[in-house]
Amino acid sequence: MSPMKGIKLPKINRSIGAIHPINQTKEFIVDFLVEIGFDYIDGPEIETENFNFDMLNIKKSHPARQMHDTFYVNKKENVLRTHTSPVQIRGMLDRKPPLDFISGGKVYRKDDDATHLPMFHQIEGISVNTDINFANLKDLIFRIVHKLFGNKIEIRFRPSYFPFTEPSAEVDILSEDGKWLEILGCGIVNPIVLENCKIDSTKYSGLAFGLGIERIAMLKYGVNDIRDFYKSNLDFLKQFK
Repeated sequence: MSPMKGIKLPKINRSIGAIHPINQTKEFIVDFLVEIGFDYIDGPEIETENFNFDMLNIKKSHPARQMHDTFYVNKKENVLRTHTSPVQIRGMLDRKPPLDFISGGKVYRKDDDATHLPMFHQIEGISVNTDINFANLKDLIFRIVHKLFGNKIEIRFRPSYFPFTEPSAEVDILSEDGKWLEILGCGIVNPIVLENCKIDSTKYSGLAFGLGIERIAMLKYGVNDIRDFYKSNLDFLKQFK
């Protein structure tokens, strides 16, 4: 007779505890994006340089590929993913257009201050079809931002640069104190990225966006120091039940 037979774990008291505010924010965003037609896919947190950088048109000379910015493992053969964009690459390689999917999860960069962490969470999305343009992208971004912050929030798009989108933009919202706050990046998928994924860029185009979940949670809940989310301070966390 097994010495473990008849031993049972105690029942979990579901009245104790709550969903972490970062998971609350992630679930809220994911649920909305799935509701409007995106599929959710996942991928590994330890990535090859090829998927994390090369396939996304991030050249070997790019600062993000230096040891002081990225966590390398296995003698620089693999990295802790610096964004969830490699999941988009895997999705485009596995499927044929039209494509609409999002990915979310932990990412890693060598940052640590009141607004940055060495581990944080992202949600990224991509849509690939015929005749996708910047107007489609703006419409989607407005829907996302209005869902997060209400229909009265003021939004602006600023030209920016990302190797994997062209053109690219940063999106800001106007805070109550009159300051513009950056909340996400977006753009039209670079044809080089489409071709890397065996998608005909003369036939298809795409839009992409990415946001940091902690940054959204800080704005929604009025948190000034990102590190507060991970100090296991119950008095702090009980606010978000």
